[in-house]
Amino acid sequence: MTTKPRARKFRIKRTSDGAGSAAEAVTPDDDAEDDAPETAPAAPSMADVAKRRAAALAALKDGSLDRAAPAEASETPRQATQAPGPAPAPATAARDGEVSSAAEARSDNDIDSIRQEGLTGRQLRMARRVAQKYGLAPTSDFDAVRQLRAQGIDPFKPTNMLELVVPAAGQGGGGDVPPGGSAPAGQPQLPARRPQSLPKTIPLDGANLPSTEVNPADRRAREIIAIQRDIARRRRKRLALLFTRLAFFVFAPTLLAAYYFYAVATPMYASKAEFLILQADNAGGSGIGGLLQGTQFATNQDAIAVQSYLQSKDAMVRLDEDLGFKAHFEQDWIDPIQRLGRDPSNEEAYKLYKKYVKISYDPSEGVIRMEVSAADPEISARFASHLIGFAEERVDELSRRKREDGMATARESLEKAKAERRVAQEELVRLQEGTFIDPEGYIGSLRTQIANYETQLQEKQLQLQALLDNRRPNEAKVDGARGDVRRLEALLAELNGKMTDATTGETSLAEKAARIQMAQADLATADLFLQSALQNEKQTELEANRQVRYLTTSVNPVAAQDPTYPRKFENTILAFLILSGVYLMISLTASILREQVSH
Repeated sequence: MTTKPRARKFRIKRTSDGAGSAAEAVTPDDDAEDDAPETAPAAPSMADVAKRRAAALAALKDGSLDRAAPAEASETPRQATQAPGPAPAPATAARDGEVSSAAEARSDNDIDSIRQEGLTGRQLRMARRVAQKYGLAPTSDFDAVRQLRAQGIDPFKPTNMLELVVPAAGQGGGGDVPPGGSAPAGQPQLPARRPQSLPKTIPLDGANLPSTEVNPADRRAREIIAIQRDIARRRRKRLALLFTRLAFFVFAPTLLAAYYFYAVATPMYASKAEFLILQADNAGGSGIGGLLQGTQFATNQDAIAVQSYLQSKDAMVRLDEDLGFKAHFEQDWIDPIQRLGRDPSNEEAYKLYKKYVKISYDPSEGVIRMEVSAADPEISARFASHLIGFAEERVDELSRRKREDGMATARESLEKAKAERRVAQEELVRLQEGTFIDPEGYIGSLRTQIANYETQLQEKQLQLQALLDNRRPNEAKVDGARGDVRRLEALLAELNGKMTDATTGETSLAEKAARIQMAQADLATADLFLQSALQNEKQTELEANRQVRYLTTSVNPVAAQDPTYPRKFENTILAFLILSGVYLMISLTASILREQVSH
């Protein structure tokens, strides 16, 4: 920080001698100690005039000399050429005071006008840095702005921060100093400045001196116009660069894509088909299965399995074996992008298969939609019909094993129940052959006879006792009663023997009856098992019939008359949007990285 230079103090006093001369005496008074009047000096010489002129030129180049300074410099030689003589007497008395130079007054006025512009602190700091780079010595930030403008430098122009290299002393000059030489005799050496900031040589007569006064409003308007022009020029440059990048990265690839779709791509014909997978009606269904019966949820898994199979490599291999899928797309008249190479592998063909065989499943409706594309419409329809046949076979295979396993288990259970019943029936027949047909009835009849005979025996015994109670019983009657009792007892013993069969050592009739009852129970149980097995077989057969899946084709494939692909306009617009999105993402990423690096 340098202090503001001050002008030297002069004391001006007019003389009032008897000759009435009007010459002024200007003497330096540094310490203001001597107040005595001095006599007027003699007229300046030519050397003094040349020194004053050189000083005025230097001040004009520094921008610190106002319009009055050149006038004073130009009038000095005229005063010097006039002959010294007596001057008229002054009308007033001598005046004392401190007088500033014209350059200092001019710089103060310029600084005041710069303060009124309302510059920000950032602009003032920028002006100070630019002034220091140019080798100036401003006393303040406003003085830095004044000195830079005096030299023709815009302190607020962005490019000025880069123009920091000042040309050497021999690269430019002005006034009377030639390039690479020295100033004339009697003039001080001027510092080297930029060629565009040096004023022209001022003639000695002072007739063509330019005015140093500039209207701040006009200067501001010129600066605004220059800034606007610079902004417009940079905007046009950026627009040109943007259009070039867009043309290279977006427009040119889009034109190439459009040329391919409109002129090179081979037209493809699509055949569309729709089919459903249905389940057999279940009249006796109950529970959750009965609620889902007849809806698309009952065949959801089967539909997904069929969709996966039609999109698998297995279906592609079978289609190639049956109709020659690879051979169709190896033909030479198909464009290179869609054509298969010679002897392609299954993986290469499968990539193309997934591209041209599109299968979708709608879970809300249970419909499987299929679209098969090929270069020939008839071949496309044949491909679609063949794939539907593959789907029917796959649907049958999905439930066949389950149905066969269920029926086999039911039949095995039925055969086992039949064998057990046969064994039980044979055992019952064998037991019935060794005894009566109806042992229970036989035993019942024996018991009835024994009870009747026992009753008769008791009656006879009572009669015999009654006869014996007489004093003179009838012997004939007594013998007859005794014979009846004896016969009844023998008969009861025989009947009891039949019941126990103890004399022969064989199984009793009661035991035989119990065995027959057990055999009959076993036969009844075998009959129940047989009936359950028969019912299970019938139920399994019905369930197997309900598990049968049927593939119903709702839309049959039909050969197309007009090509379906490529969709020229839609694909071109899609390519343009994709390229634009990629370019936008890359541009945003680059801008963010550039901003981060700059900070």
